[in-house]
Amino acid sequence: MQTASSPRRGRVVSVALLHPALYALLVVFLVLASAFHAGAQGCILARSPQQGLPTGQGGVLAPGHFQITIGERHQFSYQHYVGDVYQEYRAQQGTQVENRINLLTTNLTYQWTPRISFEVDAPWLFASRKSQNSPIKYASSGVGDTILGTNVWLRNPEHASRGNISLGGGVLMPTGNDDVTNTVNTNTTGTGSPVEVTAPVDYSIQPGNGGWGLVMQYSGYGVIGHSLVFYTDGDYIATQGGTNGVQRGATLSTTQPLNNYVAISDQYLFEAGVLIPVLPEKGLSATFGPRDEGVPADNLFPNSNAGFRRPGYAVTLGPGIEYTRGSNLLTAGVYKAIHRDRTVSYPDSVYGAHGDAAFAQYVWLASWTHRF
Repeated sequence: MQTASSPRRGRVVSVALLHPALYALLVVFLVLASAFHAGAQGCILARSPQQGLPTGQGGVLAPGHFQITIGERHQFSYQHYVGDVYQEYRAQQGTQVENRINLLTTNLTYQWTPRISFEVDAPWLFASRKSQNSPIKYASSGVGDTILGTNVWLRNPEHASRGNISLGGGVLMPTGNDDVTNTVNTNTTGTGSPVEVTAPVDYSIQPGNGGWGLVMQYSGYGVIGHSLVFYTDGDYIATQGGTNGVQRGATLSTTQPLNNYVAISDQYLFEAGVLIPVLPEKGLSATFGPRDEGVPADNLFPNSNAGFRRPGYAVTLGPGIEYTRGSNLLTAGVYKAIHRDRTVSYPDSVYGAHGDAAFAQYVWLASWTHRF
């Protein structure tokens, strides 16, 4: 359930319109997406990258100009899964764990040349967590992990109005706090003296991941016919691995020592869809497509996979809208889960276990973009 956040661009490519080299690159990306998917992904992501839509009616950003995007992601995770099996008994017993996530993200992009741009992504997390059968509620807020990146269009946008692909890279910096603590009264009987305990909140609502990461990303678009736009984008954040040193419990376990500390986990998101002009003279368009986001059980870099994580993935599908007016672009979308899977973590495989994870039924996204 933990990932560092970053808003992204988005839109890619009508395959039929692409140069063969660009088509080959797109195929490679789709193969990579399938490989990541097979490896395991995440309990609903608290801080997954959020895509923006700057190649909609606003076109490609001109050299020497800036673009700022402020995005909001909301989700309420409460449905528990082991593998892809919904744990209905948790709802029946009233033992579901409920995570409420609001992630505010800011992206600033500078277009240096027609093909090359630089960006900084900074998130701010507001989150809470509680069990249905307990009055104890945990909360956290704070700046998340920051990304510095650069992106390059494969073709000069001045000569590629009907389709292009952008490749990018960057670094994820551990600027977020990965050790937010709460002091709570654990005496829930309603009688007697309070028993206060101070401990870190669950890693799923921690603002930071606790490690550095390599960001690999792409986006692209292609025009089909006169006005229909096919798009796809995605990113994979490969972290340093290991643990962040945050202890999960008041005491260390002697039977499952690999779960004593929180893992520094990779994360990814891939999405695709179509953009359909609704009232082009008014700047209004609709979008529709799937998203696949998750946390792998095994990190990409061959470092330690020890530490506690809830790997898995969620596939969602939904509509969105875009409204362009002058130098401003507004977007909103609602994505419904169509497949959720809490996969086996490395410690699970060692101890012959298979933990569960809480997933959201819907993910709500909105953003405002301004160019200057």
